[in-house]
Amino acid sequence: MKAEQPMLNTARLILRPFKLDDAPSVQQLAGDREIASNTLRIPHPYTDGLAEEWIGIHAEQFAEGKAVNYAIVLKCNNYLIGSIGLTIDREHERAELGYWLGKPFWGHGYCTEAGKAVIKYGFDGLNLNRIDAHYLSRNPASGRVMEKLGMKYEGCFREAVKKWDVYEDVTICAILKNEYYTDQ
Repeated sequence: MKAEQPMLNTARLILRPFKLDDAPSVQQLAGDREIASNTLRIPHPYTDGLAEEWIGIHAEQFAEGKAVNYAIVLKCNNYLIGSIGLTIDREHERAELGYWLGKPFWGHGYCTEAGKAVIKYGFDGLNLNRIDAHYLSRNPASGRVMEKLGMKYEGCFREAVKKWDVYEDVTICAILKNEYYTDQ
């Protein structure tokens, strides 16, 4: 029997697997140049078909234990506002947390709320030992989210990536399972 990706609930959010019906919302939200500017893997322009292609690989990635991707949905109106997930390294019992929110939903604590649920699932449901996250150093708002999630600063990789022909510094933060349970 194939394991189903669990839904996660928070006070204001539902984290659920993406559906193909979500593709237009994903394209609209992720297609904002500022969203792409602050992430490494979101292209701009966000062309037709990309959202469907991306959503189409999620179930297989989950089944293979390689990743878990969640649609971040508001409970009050069932509106999709972003994405959060883990890219899993089973061999080392670690994962990389990644997320983005549509610009209209910035500054409301949604990313932190979703992140807490995903980190808990990572440690309790996936039995991970470490969850880390990276952000472009020029995006301190993402760093504040990581700090609120209990992640600790581990370093800055100078000019580690090239985004739109500009070398960018990348900051890494992480939380360990024993830190997560100590801080509860």
